Amino acid sequence: MTQEIYGLIGDIGGTNIRFALAGRDGIDRIEELKCEDFPGPVEAVRAYLERIGLEEVPAVGAFDVAGPVDGDWFDMTNNDWAFSVQETIEALGMESLHLLNDFEAVALGIPMMGGNDLIKLGSGHAEMYAPVAIIGPGTGLGAAGLITVEGQHIAIPGEGGHATIPAKTQREFDIFRTLKETKYSHVSAERVCSGKGLVNLYQAICALDGIENPPPLEPEEIGEKGLSGSCPVCAECIDLLCGFLGVVAGNLAITLNAKGGVYIAGGIPVKLGEYFLNSRFRAEFEDKGRYTEYMKSLPAYLVTHPYIALHGLQHDLLQRGLI
Repeated sequence: MTQEIYGLIGDIGGTNIRFALAGRDGIDRIEELKCEDFPGPVEAVRAYLERIGLEEVPAVGAFDVAGPVDGDWFDMTNNDWAFSVQETIEALGMESLHLLNDFEAVALGIPMMGGNDLIKLGSGHAEMYAPVAIIGPGTGLGAAGLITVEGQHIAIPGEGGHATIPAKTQREFDIFRTLKETKYSHVSAERVCSGKGLVNLYQAICALDGIENPPPLEPEEIGEKGLSGSCPVCAECIDLLCGFLGVVAGNLAITLNAKGGVYIAGGIPVKLGEYFLNSRFRAEFEDKGRYTEYMKSLPAYLVTHPYIALHGLQHDLLQRGLI
């Protein structure tokens, strides 16, 4: 990088962690590592710096993690990492390290996106400085908001993926009832609108339809078989997921009055590609009774940029005046 001042940024997931260097003009030296290869972030950072040939740890940094951030200690839910921010700073010899929720970072990345990073879904036009809603299914279901105050972008982290999912048809009700009776005490949006949710839907539909000894499938396999049409159950799973995402995205948008737009992030919609663009998502998003016309006025965008969270972390360091 050409910048004299840069920060260390890290997008920490349950399986992978992406590191990069952030400067005023962008991000550079992106590398992806496996979390399971390291006992914690300190060792992962050192491996990253060795890989890119940098001997000195940047003085400032920002990491995002999947889960609510509250205080100094963070315990990962999808891997064995548990760490103290302050102890990480001291071990690496840094001056500061800011920890953000993963969709807080995604939200801060929205203003950094250009036209080539977005695909518009439906009609509507975004209003400048109006609230923005962000939601995205990946391994789980993340959600956040974004507002602008006196030129500063402020992300509103949340755990909207754990809100109760509504059933709109008898089939959906029966699926939720099956999940509640066999697996969960509470059927949240994440339980049916995520990678794990695809597996839940597959298992529930097989049980409902009396399919004996169904082959165990991973989310990627369900997606592939659903898109190819080789498995009717898998095809129903991805159809339901797109519909559920429209429902919960619409709920978030109407709650936040998201006239600044609704942004769909997460790995699943991008992998579904054209299927998602032509799915029931937008119809379910708009289906809000007497507020249907209002919902039609809200634009929705599919985020295709693979490193939006890293750009959000860069944005965080910029707004803090650290780079």
